[in-house]
Amino acid sequence: MSKIYDNAVAALDGLLFDGMTVMAGGFGLCGIPENLTAAMHDNGVKDLTVISNNCGVDGFGLGVLLDAKQIKKMISSYVGENQEFERQYLEKELELEFNPQGTLAERIRAGGAGIPGFYTKTGVGTLIAEGKEHKDFDGETYIMETGLTADISIVKAWKADTEGNLVYRKTARNFNPMMATAGNVTVVEVEEIVEAGSLDPDHIHTPGIFVQRLFKGTHEKRIEQRTVRSRETA
Repeated sequence: MSKIYDNAVAALDGLLFDGMTVMAGGFGLCGIPENLTAAMHDNGVKDLTVISNNCGVDGFGLGVLLDAKQIKKMISSYVGENQEFERQYLEKELELEFNPQGTLAERIRAGGAGIPGFYTKTGVGTLIAEGKEHKDFDGETYIMETGLTADISIVKAWKADTEGNLVYRKTARNFNPMMATAGNVTVVEVEEIVEAGSLDPDHIHTPGIFVQRLFKGTHEKRIEQRTVRSRETA
């Protein structure tokens, strides 16, 4: 059976339901599955728990789901670029489970590897540690964190072959590879699809066994924070 679909709507057909948990790749606006988030917005699915490093920006990426009040809870490590995120959280309209960034990455990796929990020193003695199991190893205190999985992972890659093997481009790799392993179903949008056997096996980042559906999308590639140097006075 082919893994290739015509577009985001077709790739998500039959997968979405209210109250589901979604992993969404990306870091800021780099490597985000923007076609898939737009299709989820148009679908109207709601009460979502979204696992993502951040929530896009106002009006783009996951921000479109936030604006439409389709997200019930975020499991994230950074929220600083989205004013609507801040407003909803402060007004208690949105649940937030905050994670140190490395802890979030490891929770996702652990979930994809079938590891239900692990110990880390990160967060010991802070609010992050409240209510979590503590254990000492070699005289040092650690807290237990649980692995994360999702009903669906939505992922952005650079290239795919027809078997679903994926290659990411530079920093757009970010959270995408680990999320691809941690969803019950993984749906991927890519910039280019090539024939099976075209990719150097040594260059494949995510094996196709983790990918159920993929399509070729169109991408804006916005710049989240544009910083330029002032022209020197002549």
